[in-house]
This record gives sequence, structure tokens and C-alpha cells, in this order.
Amino acid sequence: MTTQTITTDAGEARITWHEARRARLVLAVGHGAGGGIEARDLQALAGTLPGHGVTVALVEQPWRVAGKKVAPAPRTLDTGWRGVWPALAKPGLPVISGGRSAGARVACRTATELGAHAVLALSFPLHPPGRPEKSRAEELLGAGVPTLVVQGGNDPFGRPEEFPDGSYELIEVPHGDHGFAVPKRAEITQERALEIITAGVREWVSSLA
Repeated sequence: MTTQTITTDAGEARITWHEARRARLVLAVGHGAGGGIEARDLQALAGTLPGHGVTVALVEQPWRVAGKKVAPAPRTLDTGWRGVWPALAKPGLPVISGGRSAGARVACRTATELGAHAVLALSFPLHPPGRPEKSRAEELLGAGVPTLVVQGGNDPFGRPEEFPDGSYELIEVPHGDHGFAVPKRAEITQERALEIITAGVREWVSSLA
């Protein structure tokens, strides 16, 4: 694991590299507006995928690196993501643009422009909680590249059944909330929930080759 600081037009960003020995792809994943790269799903992917030929780059947006508690406007998040992209693409491998929550929106909005190989959207915030009329489906549907959505079954930002028809794939994590936490009374354990995420992403990545 190595870290790299990148200067962007939005400030200094940071990449934490989890490198595969014989990488065939890079999966770059950004965090959400309410947390950082310590999120359980991001850490699970970083711990699993390098063993399957995928280098995982966990990207911290400039606002997070600067120690701020509130994420800036979407336009600024996109600027930060654009700024780190040359470093993500530098190994010369296809780059899957990914993120959780707000980071998933960034990945979708910039995928075509940046030449992303595909998009991984973890906990895509289809709408604000309780406000289904404020849909962000256009961002997801407009990604323009192969897209996988991994969504908790009880995500208040959009349950799987609320998602519109489209050319993307969707994996449901039963009982999972927006952070993929599952209640103790659920029929699956927290460990099993993370296995569903890592196995599903691994199979999808293999299908892209």
C-alpha cells in the first residue's frame, strides 16, 4: 500500500494504492459526502480485488484531505476527480471509475469525458431520503459506459426496486442500508454482506476483460 498526493484545481487530493502484482485493470473509487475511504465497502474491495489482478486506488477528495467536514458542490467534486485522473491512468491500464454515494455520482457524470472503461456505483443516491421526486437517475443512465450498481435493500437514498430500467447491472445487498450495514436480526451477517459486494464486483470486472 502506497499513498500519493495530487494537486488539483480543487486542492490537494490523495490516492491510496492497493496494487495487484499482475494488474490488468485499475479500479479507482471515491468516497461519499459523509465519510472517507475507511468505508467498509471500499476497504473490502481494496483488501480483495488486488488478489484477482485489479489494482484498487482509493481516492480522497481535496475537501476531505483538508480536514473539512462538509463536502463542496458537485461541480467542485468533479473538478477534484478530473485532477486525479491522469495519475490513475498513468499505469497505462484501463481504469474503472467508481465511488460510493456522492462519489458514485461523480463517476457517472465524468465517465465519458475522462474515458473511463466502466463505472462502479456503490450506494448510488438515487434521490434524497423521502424525496423520490428529486431523482438523479439521469446521472446514472447517462454514464455512457458499462455500469454496475451495488445497492442496499434498505437504502433510504433509493431501494433497488426504485431504480429505473436501463443498460446497467444491479446487485442487491439484502437488508443493507446506505453504508451496507445490516441489522443483527437480518438473515445474513455483516461479513456475508461484504462478500456479496466483493464477489459481485469481482465477477463483473472479469466480464469486462
